[in-house]
Amino acid sequence: MTAPETALRCTGCGALATPPPLPFRCAAAGDRGDHVLARSAPPPDAVMPTGGTRDETLNEKLADEPNPFIRYRQLGYPWQLARAGGMTDEQYRALVRELDAAVAEVDGHGFVVTPYLNVPALAQSLGLAADGLWLKDETTHVAGSHKARHLFGLALTLAVAARTKVTDDEDAQRPLAIASCGNAALAAAVVARAARRRLLVFVPPWADAPVVDRLTRLGAELTVCPRQPADPAGDPCHHRFRAAVAAGALPFSCQGSDNGLTIDGGMTLGFELAEQSRAAPVARLFVQVGGGALASAVAQGLAWASELGVIVRRPALHPVQAEGCFPLIRAWRRICRALVAELGGPAAPAEDLASGPSAARADAAAARWLSTHASAQALEGALSRAAAERASAMWPWETEPHSAASGILDDETYDYLAVVRATLETGGWPVVAAEATVLEAHRLGTRASFAVSATGTAGLAGALTLAQADLLDRSERVAVMFTGVAR
Repeated sequence: MTAPETALRCTGCGALATPPPLPFRCAAAGDRGDHVLARSAPPPDAVMPTGGTRDETLNEKLADEPNPFIRYRQLGYPWQLARAGGMTDEQYRALVRELDAAVAEVDGHGFVVTPYLNVPALAQSLGLAADGLWLKDETTHVAGSHKARHLFGLALTLAVAARTKVTDDEDAQRPLAIASCGNAALAAAVVARAARRRLLVFVPPWADAPVVDRLTRLGAELTVCPRQPADPAGDPCHHRFRAAVAAGALPFSCQGSDNGLTIDGGMTLGFELAEQSRAAPVARLFVQVGGGALASAVAQGLAWASELGVIVRRPALHPVQAEGCFPLIRAWRRICRALVAELGGPAAPAEDLASGPSAARADAAAARWLSTHASAQALEGALSRAAAERASAMWPWETEPHSAASGILDDETYDYLAVVRATLETGGWPVVAAEATVLEAHRLGTRASFAVSATGTAGLAGALTLAQADLLDRSERVAVMFTGVAR
């Protein structure tokens, strides 16, 4: 039996989940496996504004549409849910514009395609040609980061579900909940205020005072979550968030493991990158990683754009974490080490907690060997084994994380398996950035006149790390994302 277009499948166990869209989580989540609900392929009649489409008339209509949630609507889950529920395309677009206008009332502006810039001064710092570095800038977007993309997509899904009677009045009264140290909470507060929904926010004691003040002014209900000796391993904010969800709140979060549809809205950034880089393709993309939703969403967006013919080849994905907390890199190394051993390869990645240039070179050598010697079947087998036994690769960071890039200090990379998959499929590998390099990247970003935080420039820190280890080809074009405005 063919699954409906609104069906979601668990990437870990393969279970199929069909509407209604609540509670956004695989029913088997909580066992020893890795469970994230996702759509595996673009809808059969999906249209993108550039290349590879089946409807050139619609192509022309979309060409000048700046709102990404309308521009790429046929690729989004909310549009598929709306059409399945009997809404017309015109009604759906009107709903998007209504919610977007409400966001603009709260935050001063709504959603638009964000800038993609060539920055020669930053390219020079990497030893690249003047056109060698391209930057996707999210710092002036809704709530100052990419997080609002994820959460607006969730809000659209909830609005469509209510409009089409997929959910009932009781669901409309359930509070939304999120665990966050900053940008995600602000984005959630803006979008929830626009949608007129109650929001519970679980924050750490060290959350920045300006962030806490604005959350309060936006009407969010805050709970400060210090680490307690009796707590299980992991982020105490996430533990309190999960308890709130168990008590009836809806997961309005940026962790795919808690709400698979959070990836959907973030995929618009991947679609934009595909369009914007089409004329001058980039070989590598550096994305900062905390919980993993940004890298997961952008990677999936680029994969769909490639499938639809917008780009010829996906850039190698390089997720970046700080040396104060890098659970994703530890997991990647474990999966790749087992895979290299299984295939009899000569180049194993660095040890679990290694950092510095020699570790970067070891990881690069392993990734390059796997890209030419590991079959799709071998990669799938390795990922399936990791999915079946999550703790073999991913578990909470043992010590309290520290870095100037505070927004990526998640104890776990919740969407780690999708990010590992994307690196293996594209020939990339993750990067541990030393704290000095994190600070240098932030200095360079602000000197180039971007009002960006150290979290927001962490992708550039990854590119600097590879440049310092002589792992960047000086003739390549690379891209980074600046997301996270300085508060």
